Amino acid sequence: MSFIIDEGINPQRDDIMLYHLLYPLHRLHPAFNVFRYITFRMAYAILTALLINFLLGPWLIEKLKRYPANSTIRDYVPHNGAQKASTPTMGGIIILISMIGSTLLWANLNNPYIWLILGMTTGMGLVGLVDDIMKIKGKSHKGLRGWKKIFWQFIIALAGVYFLFTHPANSVTTSIPIPFLKYVHPDLGMFYIGFAVLVIIGTSNAVNLTDGLDGLAIGPTVIATLAFIILSYISGHIVFANYLMIPYVPGSGELSVFCGAMLGAGLGFLWYNSYPASVFMGDMGSLSLGGALGTLAVITKNELLLVIIGGVFVMETLSVIIQVASFKLLGGRGVFRMTPIHHHFELRGWAEPKIVVRFWIIAVILALISLSTLKLR
Repeated sequence: MSFIIDEGINPQRDDIMLYHLLYPLHRLHPAFNVFRYITFRMAYAILTALLINFLLGPWLIEKLKRYPANSTIRDYVPHNGAQKASTPTMGGIIILISMIGSTLLWANLNNPYIWLILGMTTGMGLVGLVDDIMKIKGKSHKGLRGWKKIFWQFIIALAGVYFLFTHPANSVTTSIPIPFLKYVHPDLGMFYIGFAVLVIIGTSNAVNLTDGLDGLAIGPTVIATLAFIILSYISGHIVFANYLMIPYVPGSGELSVFCGAMLGAGLGFLWYNSYPASVFMGDMGSLSLGGALGTLAVITKNELLLVIIGGVFVMETLSVIIQVASFKLLGGRGVFRMTPIHHHFELRGWAEPKIVVRFWIIAVILALISLSTLKLR
């Protein structure tokens, strides 16, 4: 019974869209009781997002072909630019529609964390949309200027963190758990706000940097989302959280439904984005997915664990930082042939699919390591 109570089940609530429609039918048949359970709704959020992808994807891709990604292909990038120049971008709209639509159908809409994660995902997606439109229309080859992009990301992330800590139902603390260390939870106090904003913005841009080859960014995102399905569920389950000695965040278990929708949307998009890609996600997709992962980490108190879960994104970002620093310190010489680091491996002669699959393998290994920390505390 404690398991049921901790999943946030209340037969009298009517704030879950499909629950409100279908749960009353349990009077006719007990099978409809399953609509009360987070795990059931999470599974069907995956399937719903996949279905939306498969229904809308081909139609949206055809529409996007009117606006090819010519302006987003750099001359110095070592892949087949001529081939990719005809591939439509802004495929992130497919991800957002399927992810948000599925969440609205299956999640508890009275849960503030659901609205927070949807708001952050949508906000970052809108920044990416403006960036993509500017590139496609030729107003700027690079899209939004870097400082403008960061500025709007900062405003969105700050608004989200402010909402998180001012909402009456908030139970998130300013302490941060250290992976592998059971009793170490440093409290950042007021500095936690800046730290949380940095986590969200950093993750959003890290996924954006990784989106350079067909399927490269969406694969590790799907794998990280799988990890967060588990992490969000157990952080919202008092029995599991206490047993594993992790922070208990009441209500965060509902985020596993959002993660399910995100997983389904990612898998569905991978159907079109796998090599050779029929569509690119663009900044609209990468910034929104990264923002979602960062927000999940903040709510579930896995900010530092995100470094391991999203290790592929961290590796890509660090390669750029190291390259810039080496150019300045070594008089114009770089450590890598080109960054982000996936381009370095391209110039070494690795085929694009080989790079992508090997990065996926690394992402799986890192996700497993991150989950192992739950018992190694």
